[in-house]
Amino acid sequence: MWQAEVRVDLDAIRENVATLRARTSAEVLVAVKADGYGHGLVPAGRAAVAGGATWLGVATLDEALELRRAGIEARVLAWLIAPGLPLHEGVEAGIDLSAATPELIAELVTAARRAGRPARVHLKLDTGLSRGGAVPAEWPALFEAAAKAEAGGDVEVVGVWSHFACADEPGHESIDRQLAAFAAGLELAGHVGLTPRYRHIANSAATLTRPDAHFDLVRVGIAAYGLSPIAGETYGLRPAMTAHARVTLTKRVPEGQGVSYGLTYHTQRETTLAVVPLGYGDGVPRHASSAGPVRIGEVTARIAGRVCMDQFVVDVGDAPVAVGDVVTLFGDGGPSADDWAEATGTINYEIVTRFGSSRVPRVYVGEGA
Repeated sequence: MWQAEVRVDLDAIRENVATLRARTSAEVLVAVKADGYGHGLVPAGRAAVAGGATWLGVATLDEALELRRAGIEARVLAWLIAPGLPLHEGVEAGIDLSAATPELIAELVTAARRAGRPARVHLKLDTGLSRGGAVPAEWPALFEAAAKAEAGGDVEVVGVWSHFACADEPGHESIDRQLAAFAAGLELAGHVGLTPRYRHIANSAATLTRPDAHFDLVRVGIAAYGLSPIAGETYGLRPAMTAHARVTLTKRVPEGQGVSYGLTYHTQRETTLAVVPLGYGDGVPRHASSAGPVRIGEVTARIAGRVCMDQFVVDVGDAPVAVGDVVTLFGDGGPSADDWAEATGTINYEIVTRFGSSRVPRVYVGEGA
């Protein structure tokens, strides 16, 4: 008997990736960073490849190396690289690495010589997100350093890439502006002799709404897990994650009873309270206090009072709820991750990425389980 679990349908991931693959002539990279958005780095990666992804994307070198240790042979791109990392390990493992400065190009040259093979590099351009990547004034120096390293046989410039700021808001003026900046960056790269095989800027939202931004590779994240980056649209995607727990205690309390820390919630009448063994230590946002929706049997209710580290309370009124009854946080006909995001003032990405702590088993279903 389980107390709480996160269930991941690997078939859903595989089918979602196949759906996305059918929308483009570009190759597909599936982002499996942050433990596969909470779905599991390696299982999600395998399901993505089964669905037609030829690339996997991660934030860190450690994530990339974990994929290789698991025997995954698809191309892997790691893009959040701090100075001083053992980059030679990535080069040896055939991992593609992102660079946005001449200094990192120099580190990659050193890593390549130590590994005895060229480093595969994607040059990151900041086209308006103002996060990672080189700003336009820095592009000439970045391209020249990369071209020199490539001419020396230490680096292979595989890609030039960027990232949208507002692709999840179709029609936002910044999208065309960033595309124009990206085109200018690609032209400048060509002027110094760089001919990257992969040009990529499209995330999930742009993959679904801007085919003119697909270029040679699209990078899908949340859409691969069945959640839409565009409010009100599903695009035929199927959520892969569901979250459940079992009621550990019920009690009858009078009208006006305060509930949980701070007594911020008070019952409106005599009622039944149900204790659920999940808390912010397991991924339930504390912002879900008196807001997060759950389903118990035929009852849909909201968390009563503050979410604790290990548990929360639900006011179920006079519903016949008993110890052991299944509580659905999201999925399986209950509330959705989008409902939770709306209730807590966040996005569906954060909701699913939070779940799957060491205390909550992640159970896999589907052909790849």
